Parts: sequence; C-alpha cells; structure tokens
Amino acid sequence: MTSHKQVVMVVEDDESIRLGLCDVLTFGGYIARSHPRGDGATRAILEIDPALVLLDVMLPGMSGYDILREVRAARPTLPIVMVTARGSEDDRVKGLDLGADDYVVKPFSAREVLARVQAVLRRSAERPSDVVAIRIDGASVDLARHEAIAAKSPTRNAKSSSRHVQRVALSDRETAVLRLLAANQTRIVAREELLRVVWAIDPRGADTRAVDMQIVRLRETLASVGLDSLVETVRSKGYRLSANAEVSA
Repeated sequence: MTSHKQVVMVVEDDESIRLGLCDVLTFGGYIARSHPRGDGATRAILEIDPALVLLDVMLPGMSGYDILREVRAARPTLPIVMVTARGSEDDRVKGLDLGADDYVVKPFSAREVLARVQAVLRRSAERPSDVVAIRIDGASVDLARHEAIAAKSPTRNAKSSSRHVQRVALSDRETAVLRLLAANQTRIVAREELLRVVWAIDPRGADTRAVDMQIVRLRETLASVGLDSLVETVRSKGYRLSANAEVSA
C-alpha cells in the first residue's frame, strides 16, 4: 500500500482491461483515473497531472507511442509505463527509446502491475521536478500559480515595494505554451508540436494561425511585466525560449 494516495492515469481502449487496471490500482492504494482513446489522451494526462501513467500502445485515434512523445515533450519527468499485447523485443525497445520507464506485456497479473508501478514511482522520486518557474532580467513566470511577475523597482521602502509588485495572470493555454517551451529550452518547438501537445489537435492539414495568434496574445501579456523577450520566433521553424532565461524545476 502507498503511504498517501497518488493519482495514476490509465489510457486503455479495452473496457474490461481498463476497469481491471483501475480496480487493481484502487486496491493498491492509488486514485485511478482513465481515458478510453488515443485522441485527447495527451490533454487529459496534462490536465489531470498524475503521478504515473499506464499507457496502452494500440489505441483508437492515436498510438500510445505518439502520446508518449507528446507527454515527454511537455512533462519530461512524468513516469510512464507502457501496457500492450505486443511483446516483441523491437516493440519494447521502441517504447523505452521514446522515454517509457517500463513495459508491461498482456496478459499480466495484478501483482506484477502494482510491483512495476511502485518500482517506477520509487525511481522517479529521485528525478528533478518538472519546470515550475522561468526567470529573465529580474522578472519571472510562476507556472504553478499561472502568473507573470515584473521585476521589482529599486526603492527605499522595501515593504511598500513588495506590496506593489506588478503581477499578471496567465491563462491555462498560455501557461501550457510556456511550460512546453521551458521543458525544451535547448531546441526549437515547431508549431505542429504546439498544436499536438497544447491544443490536442492533429496538425496534419490544420491551420497553424491558432498558434501564431496565441503567441501574439502571450507576448502582449508578458510585455505588461517586462518579459517582451522571453519567447523568440525562429522564422519558418517555430518558437523557443530566450537563451537568457533561467528555468527552475
């Protein structure tokens, strides 16, 4: 049994297996949440923000491997265990290469599932946390609180200054965009990836103006607290966080 209840997300299209896994997790002391399809799974995972995900490979709408890629881009440290009927070495290696923490092959026992979940959670406790804050030029973004905070102006009255620090609220989507860029600070994030991960939209044939307009609005919000330079455009490729930004976990 776990010492406190953690949420485990099950993404599985087979109803009997999905309900069975949820029952096993509940018996093991976890809070089970589930999603029955591949499409929409990434958004559901990011919204619920579980301690661990049990992710089937063969799903309607979107494969587990594609979901794994998207979730890894947005939540690099989120523990993910692949659950599938595919037992070949190539399939196991592919999942692990894409960032899965473990691999359970159907059919499996309740004891095995719980043992693997517990082992992965123990290992993941030693990892650095996901991105929680971004700082640049004295200003900052608090992703947990969904707000951007202006740099404090020098003043003789420090107590008065602390009461008048300028803050601006960020929407869920603005926060999600910044979290994805911060989690991938060393590379350019393409518009298509933003559509898949933040909007949960298949980018094939989709109009990417939604991303561009969101970035425009995000920059306007950030500009109000002096963070104009935080998000950079890379022509014809996508967006990235400024190299001068400091990302905290």
